[in-house]
Amino acid sequence: MHAEFVGSIRSVSEKDWRQLNDTRNPFLSYAFLAALEDHQCVGLDTAWRPDHLLLRDSQDQLIAAMPLYQKLDSWGEFVFDWAWADAYARAGLEYYPKLVAAIPFTPATGPRILIGSGIDPDEAIREASSALIRHAEDHNISSVHILFPVTKQHQQIAETEFMTRLGCQFHWYNHDYADFDDFLQSLTSKKRKQIKRERRIVRDQGITVRVLDGSEATNHQWETFYRYYCSTFFKRGHHPSMSLSFFIALAETLPKQTLLTLCSKDDKIVAAAFMMRDDENLYGRHWGCQHDYDCLHFDACYYTGIEYAITHGLKTFEPGAQGEHKIPRGFLPTPTWSSHWIAEPQFRTAIRRFLKEERAAMTDYIDELNLHSPYKQDPASCPNN
Repeated sequence: MHAEFVGSIRSVSEKDWRQLNDTRNPFLSYAFLAALEDHQCVGLDTAWRPDHLLLRDSQDQLIAAMPLYQKLDSWGEFVFDWAWADAYARAGLEYYPKLVAAIPFTPATGPRILIGSGIDPDEAIREASSALIRHAEDHNISSVHILFPVTKQHQQIAETEFMTRLGCQFHWYNHDYADFDDFLQSLTSKKRKQIKRERRIVRDQGITVRVLDGSEATNHQWETFYRYYCSTFFKRGHHPSMSLSFFIALAETLPKQTLLTLCSKDDKIVAAAFMMRDDENLYGRHWGCQHDYDCLHFDACYYTGIEYAITHGLKTFEPGAQGEHKIPRGFLPTPTWSSHWIAEPQFRTAIRRFLKEERAAMTDYIDELNLHSPYKQDPASCPNN
């Protein structure tokens, strides 16, 4: 194998990329990554500079690939290392740029290296890990970070020079529920009544909720969603990361995997949410509303997603990062992983010590959260694989 780094996904043919991505994960699709670049969500004018890693064999055939970015800040990653950057600055060192193997603005678990059939995954991951470190050293880059890998790849990466960091999200798992009511019956009486009450409050406000896929949603509906999506960022003093043309492009190129939840009152859209899916998983991403309607966020972003997952036979629903308030609504604390390599030896030693202490605290935190399960009998949580 030999490594190559390219500044655009367009340096690879879509056919070659598709042969690697047999997971159907939408965020790893050529269409998604190309849309990010084509519609200026990432690139030279942003903090995300594409620097994708390709592994080729002796015949120069693409056998593995990793979406990779040089980052100029830590926004949009959801694995927080601001304190590390601050410590570097206080020591008179440059933390940025750094290398980040992740899907921009997307804290969803998934493979972080795509590997062709017939290729030894352990060998590919070892070679990719070594290539990342060499690339960082050759370009005076402070660190390399691999965010939200699936458990199997995390375990393989942990066998290399990378350090492991434990995190936590809240995921919903489908235990072959027949319908939403069947799911409700698995909850304790108190939680079941709470969810019914919250959905009833939404209906009593005269709001209806429906889910469209990319082939059904119109440009006008995407424009309305985008206006609300931007307002969510503006309210928090941030700039929206995605462009309207990006969402429309996804609807056109990934129509069955791109979903738009529309909340309507008096035939007018008053809130909307964007989700994506693959053959087994649903991923909640962005939300916005015209006004604050009681319980609407819970219904549009959680309950409607659960109902959709049950109806379409999906196994897992990842609604996004953080949020202990998701537990009483059926989501369970789920370990997530990231892997880190730090160039500067003294900082590497200090961060390794920090990660060991943090992991013990995070393990205790997850154990404590599991004591508050909303289920009558705790269902076996699905591993993040």
